[in-house]
Amino acid sequence: MGKTVYSDQEFIELWKTYESGSAMAKAIGMDMRNIIRRKNNLEVKYGETLKSKNNKNQNIKENSVRKRLGIENGIVLVFSDAHFWPSIHTTAYKGLLWAIKEFQPKAVIANGDIFDGASISRYPRIGWDSTPSVIQELKACELAMGEIEEAAKKARHNVNLVWTLGNHDARFENRLAANAPQYEQVKGFSLKDHFPAWHPCWSCWPTENVVVKHRWKGGVHATHNNTVNAGVSIVTGHLHSLKVTPYADYQGNRFGVDTGTLADVDGAQFVNYLEDSPTNWRSGFAVLTFHNGKLLWPELVHKWAEGQVEFRGKVYDV
Repeated sequence: MGKTVYSDQEFIELWKTYESGSAMAKAIGMDMRNIIRRKNNLEVKYGETLKSKNNKNQNIKENSVRKRLGIENGIVLVFSDAHFWPSIHTTAYKGLLWAIKEFQPKAVIANGDIFDGASISRYPRIGWDSTPSVIQELKACELAMGEIEEAAKKARHNVNLVWTLGNHDARFENRLAANAPQYEQVKGFSLKDHFPAWHPCWSCWPTENVVVKHRWKGGVHATHNNTVNAGVSIVTGHLHSLKVTPYADYQGNRFGVDTGTLADVDGAQFVNYLEDSPTNWRSGFAVLTFHNGKLLWPELVHKWAEGQVEFRGKVYDV
């Protein structure tokens, strides 16, 4: 068996020797999927296409399924479950704008459920409650995402803006597909058409060992189960819990991260369907820092009070 750790140039030379993920895996005793992931990251990093003997099944699918960033050093901000509603600008949202300015991120990832879709939910209306129309929600999302885009432009040129799709986001197109299939491929009938600056996908890989996606496992132990089963650090939303769960094995430390909710936990989006029940939710977002291609211990920005967030032992006005 070969070495367990290879430099970028050593890996590239090995690939050029074998030109095949399966052949290289057999030769050096490394998992083929890890080889393909690293190959793809190195192609992004160096702008070089590594030739394959057989192009079939050599690359894990990119574009609308996976977005790879190839980050070596820098910060990535990840927020989720904003459920943007008209005229609501939460403390966590203002904190995100502050963090973009403060940390100059390499990427900002909207990790699902920017759109709520209350009026087209599969759940029945509760009594005579009133929810925003689709166009009202859409305008609120366009305004908020546009402000995030502007903040990113001022902070750094060419910030990666990535949007990993969530189950609430899917309500927009699911309703149309079920009731107006004739409008398929007409511009504006896909939610992504309204956010052209953001790259939509199901998962985003800042490095070969970190994946960001809206959801996977459920339940109170989701962050633990996610990283144990994924074999890599995994950052999810959906459960609104805002926490970091470390896990160690022979491969070293990795992390399960829940990015909480950018909405207020007692916001108008949730108040009726929760029926005034307590929730184990927290409002905030995650800060991922990478050093030499490795994820440092993930950090969280948490709503402290109205107009204030806490981070690294300090409270900041936002």
